[in-house]
Amino acid sequence: MAESSKELLVRSIFQRNPIALLVLGICSALAVTGQMSTALVMSICVTLVTAFSSLTISIVRYQIPNTVRIGLQIMVIATLVILVDQILQAFFYELSKQLSIFVGLIITNCIIMGRAEGFAMSNPPIPSFIDGIGNGLGYSFILMSVALIRELFGAGTIFGYTIFTTVSNGGWYVPNGMLVLPASGFFLIALLIWLIRTYDPEQQESQ
Repeated sequence: MAESSKELLVRSIFQRNPIALLVLGICSALAVTGQMSTALVMSICVTLVTAFSSLTISIVRYQIPNTVRIGLQIMVIATLVILVDQILQAFFYELSKQLSIFVGLIITNCIIMGRAEGFAMSNPPIPSFIDGIGNGLGYSFILMSVALIRELFGAGTIFGYTIFTTVSNGGWYVPNGMLVLPASGFFLIALLIWLIRTYDPEQQESQ
């Protein structure tokens, strides 16, 4: 039986989280989770690109020759990523500089390609759009969780606002320098995957 819109949206966040279940799209954890602001912008960008690429591909799926479907999917995704990048540069230039090349690398995000090929090519436009939003939110949930831990305990701030006053500023908190390092993102994602799979054993790979 086909899933309802609510199921498509909610299950992709927790039960079928693209990072926790399939370990896709984790490269962003290295670069953009040091601050919640950059993680939020990246989350919004990926969610929008996933949703609208799935919608577009679903609309034209019957006109796509099977031999060129992957190339056309990449072209649609690349066009949307360029549009998002141009909007960021026009209206949020400082954040665009912080994200650097990583917005462009959204094109290679396996989550977007996976939903385009695995769902949008065989489902109607509206469910495909909702599925794209759900998977984008699932990605965002992991990314924002990692960014919260890294920024809060690595710098004592959230979205740049001081939560824990550090010793260097006359306070009591000693920042955890390890969380400032990009590699800490991988350890935190591994911890989140373990927690999610412990809570929901069905997400573990079959032996």
